[in-house]
Amino acid sequence: MRQEKIKVAVPASVSNVGPGFDILGFAVDITSDIITINFNEQNKIVIKKISGDNGKLTYEPEKNTCTVGILKMLDCLGIKIGLDVIIQKRIGIGSGLGSSAASAVGGVFALNELLGKPFKKNELLPFALEGEKIASRATHADNVAPCLFGGFILIRGYNPIDIVYLTYPKNLYCTIVHPQIEIETAESRKLLGEKVELKKAITQWGNVAGLIAGLTTNNYELIGRSIKDVIVEPIRGKFIPSYYDMKEAAYSVGVLGCNISGSGPALFALSDSKIIAENAGKAMKKICDKIKVNNKIYVSKINTNGPQII
Repeated sequence: MRQEKIKVAVPASVSNVGPGFDILGFAVDITSDIITINFNEQNKIVIKKISGDNGKLTYEPEKNTCTVGILKMLDCLGIKIGLDVIIQKRIGIGSGLGSSAASAVGGVFALNELLGKPFKKNELLPFALEGEKIASRATHADNVAPCLFGGFILIRGYNPIDIVYLTYPKNLYCTIVHPQIEIETAESRKLLGEKVELKKAITQWGNVAGLIAGLTTNNYELIGRSIKDVIVEPIRGKFIPSYYDMKEAAYSVGVLGCNISGSGPALFALSDSKIIAENAGKAMKKICDKIKVNNKIYVSKINTNGPQII
């Protein structure tokens, strides 16, 4: 007897990770989107319900981040079936925490499970990227890959896509402050220039290499020295209220490094202890509260699983 219905939880993620624009990301256990799909008799994809999006997301399957990947997968398999899709958004849209990636991953992961796993997990990535492209109008896997696979991921290249699983200290904690404002990824990307000054590029390359070396050798001091972004942060940081004040507050309690999560407005800070991570959350929250910006604070280790059937 075939399985008729499946529900999956898909984790939030932090991308860029300081200097690693479009190439570094990790999954976190702070909140998850919930995707439910089941067979229907209509022989077409129907988005039955979307919640948690304040009416912002489309019900057109060809334009929704979650269902675009589903359609691509069915086309690849050469089959036509009917599916009802329910999308529960719990990762804030435009939060910088991989909301669109979670929807894209959740759709293809759930369908693959429902169909009896015709694809290996790594083969789902191109389908999920098609969904992510709808939201950001660009191909970038630094949210999609960690969301799908869990852990800390390096995207070494995009043509063809080349995913590297990084080792990292097991007691690495992430603090996230999410000011309750929205920054659209596609619009944020438009702010970035097409050219980078060579001197800045050299600094950025060194920081990326240092961060990866620090992660894989458990060198916390090197991790901290390397979470520096001289290219993207100066542009995006000014659009986040009191960003540099929050960052300073996090460093004041001993975090290893602090920067923008994705395109913002969320910030992330890495610490080598839960106590420091929690204190960083309290310190950054005080800044948000002071300027009267609603916010949410999370503390998490790195998620190692990716999507989970619930």
